[in-house]
Amino acid sequence: MPYQDVFVLFWKQVKESLEEGRFAKLTMAKTIGKPNLRNIFVRPVYSEGGFKVLLKLRYRSKETEDQEDELTLEEAFVVMKSHLRKSFSSVLLFTTTKDVTFKINKKGAGSITESLPTFSDATSADNDVKK
Repeated sequence: MPYQDVFVLFWKQVKESLEEGRFAKLTMAKTIGKPNLRNIFVRPVYSEGGFKVLLKLRYRSKETEDQEDELTLEEAFVVMKSHLRKSFSSVLLFTTTKDVTFKINKKGAGSITESLPTFSDATSADNDVKK
């Protein structure tokens, strides 16, 4: 199945984990080549304006400062989708009940695998947000 279709299925699991309070963290890893962008992290943020996520772009070079933005989940989806198969070949969803890994192979097919959870509880990124 094309990776775009599989990513939509994966993203449904992301939304469900958030709705059920099981979402711990989302990480884009496995860079393609040696881009300056090393990782993308998404963590939940609960604020007065409702639910948002903290999207953090972490760079390899010390000259490039890491970026953090509070976004809606849909805005984070657009950012992450734009980096698939260009900069990253996998996305890891960490929840309190299971870890879910989305991968793109060299032929452009996507797959989803599940494993035991890494996190036992979900914590908010509220304290990490730089104002």
